[in-house]
Amino acid sequence: MAASAPTPHATGFPAEGRCGYYVEKKKRFCRMVVAAGKRFCGEHAGAAEEENARKRILCPLDPKHTVYEDQLAKHLKKCNSREKPKPDFFIQDINAGLKDETEIPEQLVPVSSLSEEQLENLIKKLRKASEGLNSTLKDQIMSHPALHDALNDPKNGDSATKHLKQQASILGNIEKLKLLGPRRCFVEFGAGKGKLSHWVDIALKDAEKVHFILVEKVTTRFKVDGKHRKKNSVFERLQIDIQHLCLRLEFTHFRGREKIGNKIPVLSKEKLPVVGIGKHLCGMATGVIGDIMWAKNISRL
Repeated sequence: MAASAPTPHATGFPAEGRCGYYVEKKKRFCRMVVAAGKRFCGEHAGAAEEENARKRILCPLDPKHTVYEDQLAKHLKKCNSREKPKPDFFIQDINAGLKDETEIPEQLVPVSSLSEEQLENLIKKLRKASEGLNSTLKDQIMSHPALHDALNDPKNGDSATKHLKQQASILGNIEKLKLLGPRRCFVEFGAGKGKLSHWVDIALKDAEKVHFILVEKVTTRFKVDGKHRKKNSVFERLQIDIQHLCLRLEFTHFRGREKIGNKIPVLSKEKLPVVGIGKHLCGMATGVIGDIMWAKNISRL
């Protein structure tokens, strides 16, 4: 049996058609494809002898990549990090709350300034308002059959298993609340790669008229939503910080109050019930999501 071909690392050469720059930190050659007749990719072209006369600098819009200094003006016009026109659903700081203490209404006072009598009256009001409410939060760790095979894959590491268990529990809770069904729009906040929406879509199988809106403020690599091609499911990404995301309906006061639609086209056109979901959110962001969903008066998890 013939011996297998030596790997590029073993021979000390990059793979054919790939960049010849050795990345010391990763202990391997750069894997970017190079142009015909070139030895280095654009990012590492400065290492090539023929390119030494041209200086590469950090992009002022995003220092994660570099650009030739003499091509900076041209690059800034097409850089993916350049400022783009704001969509209709962008409203600056709509979910940011009060910006500073000067905006706090005068009638709000700190609890420490209340007299004993005022404090007792406040406590009575709070107790009356909370009567009948179950204030004890219980863990609702559940699972869902849609993730059964993935959870039992022996190739999973600890990290993959942890995330799959979390996604399975979220799906189980969505189903328990009777929110997992057809003819609705799922809005995933802090979507990342979109794996939570991915599993919701798998759990719904061929349910009709299901839309997914994935909200993420940064460009994300290795997204999974692009793999879905079912005719009954539509995936749409909104690259925006939830701080500026407007999910509310617009109104006009011409001859009375008349509803004229949502700032997000799919919500305006389809008029589907909306379920908010999320997994990659900090505590503050979770609070903001609660405010957004409450203001829109829609289902949330």
